[in-house]
Amino acid sequence: MNLNSLKPAKGSLHRKKRIGRGQGSGHGGTSTRGHKGAKSRSGYSRKFGFEGGQMPIQRRLPKYGFTNINRVEYRPVNLDALQELAERTGRTVITLETLVDSGLVSRKDKVKILANGEFNLALEVRAHAFSKSAVAAIESKGGQAIKL
Repeated sequence: MNLNSLKPAKGSLHRKKRIGRGQGSGHGGTSTRGHKGAKSRSGYSRKFGFEGGQMPIQRRLPKYGFTNINRVEYRPVNLDALQELAERTGRTVITLETLVDSGLVSRKDKVKILANGEFNLALEVRAHAFSKSAVAAIESKGGQAIKL
């Protein structure tokens, strides 16, 4: 085998379809776009959600529910995550800055402490909200749950 005898595999190459170059090309006339209609025109771009003139699904389905504009979204943090953080850093006071530095929450988040997992340290925890069971668990170990 020599470089001058190399050829692509049989059937792997296809001639480019040249559209709109006369009837002799086989792709003249309507240039593979069919007759009339929006899709045959230049500049056509289908609208998002367009279903060919059929009533689109977002208009067939009824609207329901409502969005409360005053809703407050909290980032949940479990007690076992606080315990692991306290053991790793050796802190007894857990603040928002501590949680942000550890990567558990971002600076903009409001934090709610939830009572999932094992917890057996006396910690002072400062957060925006606490579940009742989390407050009970923190205070039963001699810690404090301080709401911001």
